Amino acid sequence: MNQNKKHDRILGCLVGVAAGDAMGMPTSMMSPETIRKFFPEYVTDFYPAPKGHILHQGLVAGQVTDDTQQTLLIADSIIANGCVDPEDVARRLIQWGEDNHAFDSMLVGPSTLRALYAIRAGKSIKQSGSAGDTNGAPMRIASVGIFGAGNLEKTVNAVEQACLPTHNTNIAIAGSSAIAMAIGCGISGEKDIDLIIKKAMLAAEKGMQRGNIWYSASIVKRTQIALDIVQNHSSREAQMRDLYDMVGGGVQISETVPLCLAVFKMARGNPVEAIGITTNLGGDCDTTSAITGSICGAYSGIGAFPKAWMKKLADVNHIDFEYYADKLFHILENGKL
Repeated sequence: MNQNKKHDRILGCLVGVAAGDAMGMPTSMMSPETIRKFFPEYVTDFYPAPKGHILHQGLVAGQVTDDTQQTLLIADSIIANGCVDPEDVARRLIQWGEDNHAFDSMLVGPSTLRALYAIRAGKSIKQSGSAGDTNGAPMRIASVGIFGAGNLEKTVNAVEQACLPTHNTNIAIAGSSAIAMAIGCGISGEKDIDLIIKKAMLAAEKGMQRGNIWYSASIVKRTQIALDIVQNHSSREAQMRDLYDMVGGGVQISETVPLCLAVFKMARGNPVEAIGITTNLGGDCDTTSAITGSICGAYSGIGAFPKAWMKKLADVNHIDFEYYADKLFHILENGKL
């Protein structure tokens, strides 16, 4: 394929994380009914967090959260090491937590926070993430998906290493592998959405053989339920209602991953449409929007995003997305910097 197209898809994936994160930020952790109270019109632009927001009080329109910050943290680690180094990822996560005062706040998800406390107390990273089952792992997996580039074995191996410090469970590795595989297929130029989801499910099945065995609903079976909802309803409103009611938009991986893959299908890979769906659907909206944005951004490329979005994200957050895309593209093509 055209190498510039691959670079555009990497850039689209990273911008998709930030765009989804920032747009879903003000509606995050709200039910659909609560979202409509604060935002009577369907949200299609960046807004500040409403006053008194449980997590994001004080954040301005277009500002990203830990989803984007930790995604780029792992990108920094891959760029520095040419691979996914779990010890380095753990060190960077702890430093990020300290720099952002995350240990004394609700900024960090429960699995990540518990694991980072354990690592700081001296526990091995092979033990620290043995109970991690919430969506902190797939929310920051985009750079690993880019690194895997749609290769099944490489992707699942890299995901396992990325999950080790905080989410070393079969369900977390499975869900994160599914998202990373979908991203990697998009980066590689695959255009058949059903085939991408099929490959994501193969990655989930392979991921279930890794990590500490943990209890959870099946990623594969719940994804099929989510896809059936999309298939069986003609109206967007009905699809969103049943996805929220029957699959869920919460922090459990067995909710997040099926929902995001179903929205990828609903939106036909369009990141603007997908981010709009997850932002308005309810639940952990910044994370589900960041994940769907990353998948659809990898699938459709940077050209699918409004230029005004990219300017807003860059201006508010001071992130050089081109730098990250250039470095990850170079590693993908040459194996190292």
